Amino acid sequence: MGKQKIPVQKNDIVQVTCTDFTHDGNGVCKIDEYPLFVPYMIKGERAKVKVVKVNKRFGYGKLIKVIDESRSRREAPCNVFYQCGGCQLQHMTYDMQLEMKREQVKDVMRKIARLDDVIVHPVFGTGNEWRYRNKIQMPVGEKDGELITGFYKPRSHQMVADMETCHIQNEFGDEIVATARDIASSLGVIAYDEKNNRGQLRHIITRTAQKTNDTMVIFVTRTEHFPEQKELVDQLTKYYPEIKSIIQNINSKKTNVILGETSKTLYGESFIYDTIGDLTFKLSPKSFFQVNNVQTEKLYDVALQYAKIDRDDVVVDAYCGIGSISLFLAKRAKKVYGVEIVAEAVEAARDNAKLNDVDNVEFVVGKAEEVMPQWYEDGLRPDVIIVDPPRKGCDEKLLEAMLAMKPERIVYVSCNPSTLARDLRFLEDGGYKTEEVQPVDMFSQTYHVENVARLERICNQTKKS
Repeated sequence: MGKQKIPVQKNDIVQVTCTDFTHDGNGVCKIDEYPLFVPYMIKGERAKVKVVKVNKRFGYGKLIKVIDESRSRREAPCNVFYQCGGCQLQHMTYDMQLEMKREQVKDVMRKIARLDDVIVHPVFGTGNEWRYRNKIQMPVGEKDGELITGFYKPRSHQMVADMETCHIQNEFGDEIVATARDIASSLGVIAYDEKNNRGQLRHIITRTAQKTNDTMVIFVTRTEHFPEQKELVDQLTKYYPEIKSIIQNINSKKTNVILGETSKTLYGESFIYDTIGDLTFKLSPKSFFQVNNVQTEKLYDVALQYAKIDRDDVVVDAYCGIGSISLFLAKRAKKVYGVEIVAEAVEAARDNAKLNDVDNVEFVVGKAEEVMPQWYEDGLRPDVIIVDPPRKGCDEKLLEAMLAMKPERIVYVSCNPSTLARDLRFLEDGGYKTEEVQPVDMFSQTYHVENVARLERICNQTKKS
């Protein structure tokens, strides 16, 4: 069989119709069955496109002109949307965003999990698609001798210059970042030069509590030496009494990891407090805490509903972080066991349990895939297991331990539909049935979607080798 002929070449100008979306929100167009992925196209649109890259199996195009425009197209409010890599979907209406995300989840359920009949509910949307992020992390650069802050362009480390505001970030935190940057610039602080690993100020970070506006500011510096810190702190706290904590974090490594190992408190406490529902959480610079409080409460409500916990139930919360899900579960369960690899997070989880007067939880430091088998050997048989892993999904050893424990229900919280689908297939083969999946829109204007899946044990079958 001869090689399939590619119907387009680089720099060709073509007219195409968008028939679908990729997982990251690009339009999918086909030329003689050859897929061409085009950013900023919307399903149903016809447009003039320039071919910018050609591979054997697919290519990429650049949108030149929309000929037949979708009713779901809108003007992006951000003036750097088409240069910035932070958002991908501002050009489409919010209803279309939710439709796209649901189809994305349904697609991986069919293709990866091989679950054609699983219920994927409509996405839980938000009443406020803008200004929802309680945490802001802004790289610092330099232009014409002045400090600038902004996100990077897509697939690059080239900064989008002169970015004064971000429409998905907390407005108050956004303002503090801009003020802190301008004060630092007036004091002669030098921006970090990533290419040569020189300079001083790498990032400005803020965390802002939803109800109180209490804010933590973190200056990430390359060096511990930070002579401008006193004047910077004095001016910033004079302008903003809501600032309760200012931290210097030192990261001397040439890396794209934002935070280093060492932190120093320059002002106030080393933490702030924020709330989800009726629970309060103590947050340090490295605490993982969902960035959208309102939608997080919806997410946890779904997890609780799916868990069907009663007062006699024992629950395991794998990847428990600072204990946010665990404490919600503990209000209904007999006992909750949480496991988390980050020791600082476990310490915070224990503090948060005390803070909320919750005494039926136990937190352990370790890898979930190592601790869970040991718990099984020790005789722990939970009624419910909840997992909320990172984007890479669950380790296979953890999935095997879950199957061995034979809980009546498994609730899987996921930020990555593809790895969720992969792991659901494993659990299905081990004797569980995926009853339903509820997507929750935690990150409006981006292609990301959170999901909660409910699994019920249907037999004593174990995973075949």
